[in-house]
Amino acid sequence: MENQGASVVITHHILDGKEQEYEKWLDKIVPITKHSNGFIDLQMVRPIPHLTFVYTVIIRFDTIENLKLWMESEDRKILIQKANPLFRKNDNYQIKSGLDFLFNAENEGTKVPVRWKQFLVTWSAIYPLSLLIPLLALPFLSFLKIPQNHYFDGLIISGIIVFLMVFVVMPNYTKLIKKWLYK
Repeated sequence: MENQGASVVITHHILDGKEQEYEKWLDKIVPITKHSNGFIDLQMVRPIPHLTFVYTVIIRFDTIENLKLWMESEDRKILIQKANPLFRKNDNYQIKSGLDFLFNAENEGTKVPVRWKQFLVTWSAIYPLSLLIPLLALPFLSFLKIPQNHYFDGLIISGIIVFLMVFVVMPNYTKLIKKWLYK
């Protein structure tokens, strides 16, 4: 069987006023995560100050086994225990292979669409977002007097797109087309 890697989407709901403590905690756990066996990459979507309080972390590993080893490791358990007083809700995460976490149909159980359908659906969702989000985000960043910087702008825009894909677009889009998608 072809190895497709594995992803975990972790959401941490942080208590008001505890964001700086959580950021310090991230400074401890992120390097350990990055040095874990099979680690590929990590993306973080931070909350918008005074608007949201949820941190979303997407971590990819080369195999689901290596990802599970990290998620169930003693190092992570100890660090999560230290961060628990900062959470509104417990440490919450979902493990999926490849990009399957985008196709999370609750009523479909463990059934995952074929790869070519995943490709078409993901592409058709990302394309309009990649056109729309820069049109909205760049003037907003300018309004906030944040100087233009290609790398920072790309970071913000990609973070918004990933956030929307994971939490807004794909859950609704896959429900809308589920008959075709899971056929």
